[in-house]
Amino acid sequence: MKRTANAPRFTKAGMLVCFLKGSLGLFAVSILCNLFMTFLLVLIPQLIGFTVDCVIGTEEVSSAYEVFVRLFGGLEVLKEKIWLIALVVVALSLVTAFFRYGNNFFTQHANQIMLKRMRDMLFSHLQRLPLAWHHMHNTGDVIQRCTSDVDAISNFVSGQLVTLLRIVIMIALSLTLMYLTDVRLALITTAFLPAVVGYSTVFFARLLPQYQKCDEEEGVLSTIAQENFTGVRVVRAFGREREERDKFETQNVHYTGQWVRVMRESALFWTTSDLLTALQLLFILIFGTVFCVNGSLSAGDLIVFISYNTLLVGPMNMLGRVISNMSRAGIALGRIAEIMNAKEEVYGKREPLHGDIVFDHVTFAYEDGKPVLSDVSFTVKEGTMLGILGGTGSGKSTIAYLLGGLYPLTSGTITIGGKDISELSPATVRGAVGFVLQEGFLFSRTIGENIAIAAPEAEEAEIRRAAHLACVDEHIEAFPEGYATEVGERGVTLSGGQKQRVSIARTLMRKTPVLIFDDSLSAVDSETDARIRARLGEHLKGVTKLIISHRVTTVMGAEQLIVLEEGRIAEQGTHEELMKRGGIYRTIYEMQMAVPEDLKEELHG
Repeated sequence: MKRTANAPRFTKAGMLVCFLKGSLGLFAVSILCNLFMTFLLVLIPQLIGFTVDCVIGTEEVSSAYEVFVRLFGGLEVLKEKIWLIALVVVALSLVTAFFRYGNNFFTQHANQIMLKRMRDMLFSHLQRLPLAWHHMHNTGDVIQRCTSDVDAISNFVSGQLVTLLRIVIMIALSLTLMYLTDVRLALITTAFLPAVVGYSTVFFARLLPQYQKCDEEEGVLSTIAQENFTGVRVVRAFGREREERDKFETQNVHYTGQWVRVMRESALFWTTSDLLTALQLLFILIFGTVFCVNGSLSAGDLIVFISYNTLLVGPMNMLGRVISNMSRAGIALGRIAEIMNAKEEVYGKREPLHGDIVFDHVTFAYEDGKPVLSDVSFTVKEGTMLGILGGTGSGKSTIAYLLGGLYPLTSGTITIGGKDISELSPATVRGAVGFVLQEGFLFSRTIGENIAIAAPEAEEAEIRRAAHLACVDEHIEAFPEGYATEVGERGVTLSGGQKQRVSIARTLMRKTPVLIFDDSLSAVDSETDARIRARLGEHLKGVTKLIISHRVTTVMGAEQLIVLEEGRIAEQGTHEELMKRGGIYRTIYEMQMAVPEDLKEELHG
């Protein structure tokens, strides 16, 4: 079975439609509200123009208003009770406000449903991506894509896309009614339309790369902050607060400066746009006044025309911005599509897996890097223990990651019970291989919950049993809340040794046929190390164990030992065989045995 599979290849439009599933009905209702609102907005100026010309003035009532006039008892009644028209205008305004509320409510409701779907899809997909993908991408950048880019898409759909529809309808209705009111003034307005829309479109298209640069700068800033918060203990321990603050402030200056440039140019756009709008209105007023004086245009029609022009100006200015923001949303969709189109792991069904472990000429290198392991071959008999010794960067932990199927091999094969793990599902491999890593990462939950993560349905007695085997039960019971003690983010309230032992207890809950201890006792003293090994030795009979450690005393009891140097096996054999050989292993052994015990604890504990 393949370990990864192609996720559905999302196009930008296809992904947007996928995100919109479940909210299209609400968006449709908001669009209907938008249509009614726009219709009422263009109706009110007509009523005002009728009042000026026919009720206040002496113009003849056109056939379009005959029904309205008869509804109120005739023109004379309206002249005597002009406040009735004011009430109609107020009523129309209230109905317009109602539809505006409906538009906003249904748009935001639909938007929240879409946002939830986007977040759920992204998080679920990220959980299924291979570990190699996560190592190739900065956490801060991924978080930025899942927050800022998601917000950019949300703002576009709920704001710009709905606005675009309203703009198109408003421009179409306003221009149509302008031409019906006075063709001459409408031609003047139309002459300015390409200039305003064209300037807006070109301006925001030119501004788009700067918006993209802002997104990139924000991603870098998020990465710096995330690394600093994660490594806060190291920062404090080495007194690097000032350097880290300076690093953050420098990037913050770049980010802020980029936004200031964007805002400065945006301010220039609106100023220039206002000048074009004012020039357009000036021409309309000049020619409109002339037409009124010579009797070819009524005062009411001029007021109506100016009202429509006012309704038209905003959409004209916004049209270019919306078109540009479509491109900006397209960039955000593209960045999210990079995540959504990444190959997922096919987790598959868990099947029984046990037997001898065989590394056959295994070579591994991270993406476009120097090989971390080169031509590594060894066999671990089922139920026995392999000790792995080596310096920093020798490839010890990489063996653990490869055996757990966390990375694909560059070349060679790894088999368990004669089955090539690259052809097995991750569920099968990880169901058979348990990890205890050096870091001892804990979630921000209680100690009991952290131990039971691998077996959520476990009884309290099982949790306590695992804690006893890891020699951490006494420490837990010393806390006032016992197993209900909250450990804080990343287990910050526990010591390094306590975290490692809780991690051991957590892994023991899985009862896997293969266990890997990756320097998982580095933070405990030698006495506790020996106690844990003694308890585990009895409990883990029949389990295949790989012990990675910097301490010879931790691995020397293994049935087989390998010594790694620069990604290759330098020595291989039992403790006695390697001591007789007088090579690297013996040198390390003699050096460690010569170090006083209290100094060992200071160095390693």
